[in-house]
Amino acid sequence: MGRHPALQLPAEITRRRAARDDEVQDVMGLLLDHADPVAGPEHERAAMAETVAVACLGDNHLWQDLQLASRSELSALMRHWFPVLVARNSHDMKWKKFLYKQLCEKEEIQICKAPSCAVCTDRPVCFGPEC
Repeated sequence: MGRHPALQLPAEITRRRAARDDEVQDVMGLLLDHADPVAGPEHERAAMAETVAVACLGDNHLWQDLQLASRSELSALMRHWFPVLVARNSHDMKWKKFLYKQLCEKEEIQICKAPSCAVCTDRPVCFGPEC
C-alpha cells in the first residue's frame, strides 16, 4: 500500500478527546505495540496510531470517521501499519469493535462493547457472526 496520506478527522471527533484522552491513550498503546517498524518512521507510526485512536471516538464506522472511501481502504491501512493486529482479526470483525475487544481481553474483561455501538444505526451490519 505504501504510505497513507495524512488523515483529517472531523472537528466534532477531535473535540471529544479532552474528555476521553485516557481511552485514546489505551487504543494508541495497543496500536503502537503492534505497529510494523518497517511501515514508516517512529513519528509516522505514532501519528497514525493517534489518528486511528482519536477516530475511534466517532459515532460512525471507523472507516467513515477516518473519512476513508470504504472499509476495505481501512483494512489496507491497517495491513500496512498494524499487520499483527490484522492477522489477529481472523474473523474480519469490524475494526473499532476489534480494537476495543483487544483492550478488554488485555484487561481480562469478559463483556465489553466498542463505544457508540449502542446507538449505531447500522447495528445489524456491525454485529455479525463474530458475536
